[in-house]
Amino acid sequence: MSLRNGKEFLMIPGPTNVPEEVLRAMHKPAVDIYEGPLLETTEFCLKGLKRLFRTEGKTYIYAANGHGAWDAALCNTLSRDDKILVLESGRFAVGWGEAARVAGLDVEVLSGSWERGVDPAKLEERLKLDTAHEIAAILVVQVDTASGVWNDIAALRKAIDAARHPALFMVDTIASLGCMPFEMDAWGVDVALTGSQKGLMCPPGLSFVAAGPRADKAHEKADLRTNYTDWTFRQGPEHYQKYCGTPPEHLLFAFHKALELIFEEGIEKVWHRHALLGEATRRAIATWSQGGSVRFNIEDPHARSNSVSVVRFEDAEAGDLRTFTKEVCGVTVGGTIGELSGKGIRIAHMGHVNAVMLFGTLAAIELGFDKLGIRHGKGGVQAAIDYLAEAL
Repeated sequence: MSLRNGKEFLMIPGPTNVPEEVLRAMHKPAVDIYEGPLLETTEFCLKGLKRLFRTEGKTYIYAANGHGAWDAALCNTLSRDDKILVLESGRFAVGWGEAARVAGLDVEVLSGSWERGVDPAKLEERLKLDTAHEIAAILVVQVDTASGVWNDIAALRKAIDAARHPALFMVDTIASLGCMPFEMDAWGVDVALTGSQKGLMCPPGLSFVAAGPRADKAHEKADLRTNYTDWTFRQGPEHYQKYCGTPPEHLLFAFHKALELIFEEGIEKVWHRHALLGEATRRAIATWSQGGSVRFNIEDPHARSNSVSVVRFEDAEAGDLRTFTKEVCGVTVGGTIGELSGKGIRIAHMGHVNAVMLFGTLAAIELGFDKLGIRHGKGGVQAAIDYLAEAL
């Protein structure tokens, strides 16, 4: 029997649900790229990015996914054979490091775990050993969607300062911006980047970079610049230079509307909504884990993110559960990737998501547990409801 007829839920960690208002914003003819409304759209989006990143630095828009933003951050600030330190806590900081290696950089990985966040003390210790200051940049993700970890960016900045190290501090916020607090200037982040398809509620295809004063200074002597990513060219007087060619008009229309929705709700209220839904999800998982078959991937409760929760399966088939929730209930949850591939599920609670969508997702998972005979603690959905009833 199928119960899926009706509105289906997409609860994967990107791409996420796109609001109807954002979809409608794209349904318009192309416009002139040299004058008029598109110039106003670009100005609004660039200023809106400053508000999202919480920075007075420069912002850039790329017709690219997050990997394009990775390249832009590296190529605009570094030179061939520069040494970078990658802080491992899952798949994506390491992936950024792999991109750096392709670009001709010397990559060192500060080994970490997929079950916990980056240890600031370990970072400080490594930097203090670099007395010659060979490390030019430090790369980390705020949230890794493969592991579900949240890294404490402010604490990592303090570790860098304690070591008195001058390396550029670069942060990937692809899975966190618009979902939880990020304070680029207050936390001393030199380069931050993100993508359109997660917390920012847009289709994939746009990525964004913010650069602070130290990154601007490094850009002056960087020799990895490419024509397409070059910040100097993109600061030119012609509008088309901001995109190194024809702007991705309809994606910009979408992003403009998404920014309006975020600012109408209020960025702090957006963060709070994600915190509530994230904790409600964790209450459900904590209850399920009492049955012995499932558990949190992230051991430290403080390091569990508000945008995605990763659940490990000990003695059950995660693929069977995902098939059940999708084919029977119309709810698509994410599968695990990387070294966790096939070992669990990823429940996204980011972007255009509300309590009804979350409750429906948790209920579909719990129904699947019962139907498939997966051992779990009973009452996970009720635990989520009880938490929100008390928190509101």
